[in-house]
Amino acid sequence: MEKIYFDNGSTSWPKAPKVAEAMADLLTHGAFNINRGNYEGAYEVEATVLDTREQLARLFHAKDSRSVIFTPGITYSLNYFIKGFLQSGDHVLVSGMEHNAVMRPLKQMEAIGVTYDVVRTEVDGTIQPEDVERAIKNNTKAIIMLHASNVCGTIVPIKAIGEICRRHHLFFVVDTAQSAGTIPVNMQECNIDFLAFTGHKGLLGPQGIGGFLISEELNDQMKPYIAGGTGSQSDVLQMPESLPDKYESGTMNLPGIIGLHAALSYIEETGIMTIHRKKLELTQYFLENVKEFTNIRIVGKEGMKDRVAVVSLDFVQEDNAVIAFELEQNYGIMTRVGLHCAPIAHRTLHTYPQGTVRFAFSASNTRGEIDQCIEGFREILSV
Repeated sequence: MEKIYFDNGSTSWPKAPKVAEAMADLLTHGAFNINRGNYEGAYEVEATVLDTREQLARLFHAKDSRSVIFTPGITYSLNYFIKGFLQSGDHVLVSGMEHNAVMRPLKQMEAIGVTYDVVRTEVDGTIQPEDVERAIKNNTKAIIMLHASNVCGTIVPIKAIGEICRRHHLFFVVDTAQSAGTIPVNMQECNIDFLAFTGHKGLLGPQGIGGFLISEELNDQMKPYIAGGTGSQSDVLQMPESLPDKYESGTMNLPGIIGLHAALSYIEETGIMTIHRKKLELTQYFLENVKEFTNIRIVGKEGMKDRVAVVSLDFVQEDNAVIAFELEQNYGIMTRVGLHCAPIAHRTLHTYPQGTVRFAFSASNTRGEIDQCIEGFREILSV
């Protein structure tokens, strides 16, 4: 049975061309440690790491590639901000669609006196900028929001929210897990101070590599959450103040960075909008076909405005987990069922506690695969 992969919201597959080859080449011919080894092979790897920083700086319109910091992933990146910047008495705002990568660290920080409020969010995942502004308090220090929902694909108006942050002198933190590599993100235009990214979703790279980009203003006030060896200023016990060393302790995931470099090269050559248009065409085709089923509820936006290629379905009067199991066992269709590490989003969308079956498309998917999925719906639901 042919396998159909519709779980690109969890991780992209297939990866971009040459990702695996680039990683294998490094591991086979010279996985040397940068900032440590003083020999030609290490310098060559370091040059590729620098190229990758510059690719990311171009992608997100950062002022300086030195502000690109590598971490093991976006969850680590968000923890770097939440635990490296926020202090007792600080207040932050979040949307009603946030992932546990934001909510669980914030919940931990309540123990030291950090508080948060959830901005009013519509049942389709939409956020109104005026509701964000109304929720600001005297002790609000930052607004943390995802760019696009990992549950239903709704896009948050980060440019308008960034303008609010600038007017109120707040730091703006954006989680681009579902948008990086899919839709353009401009740090300067959106007044973003901390942009967290992961390499293995829309950026089409391997798991285990991510990072963040940080503004000069925030960097001046933020402490490194992790401390250790950097290969620089080894004569002192304090962490270096220079970027990127300030936040990059320990041995880096060089195979992951090299793989990400290959993926970013592919994205630059192909074009983000070319990839995005293909994904949205598939999403529209899927939604149009799903609407024929009276016993399937489209969660979130039913239309194509302000969304990415992530769709959640609630199979009315059916067990969503059973539906996902039957799709995989009988039709080879891989999805993700449940609460998607985002319980507050499911509460907002009125799908808690049953969760949903999520379909997330890539540019590698086809209409034929969607046709097979729709036929599977008909057979499972006997319609």
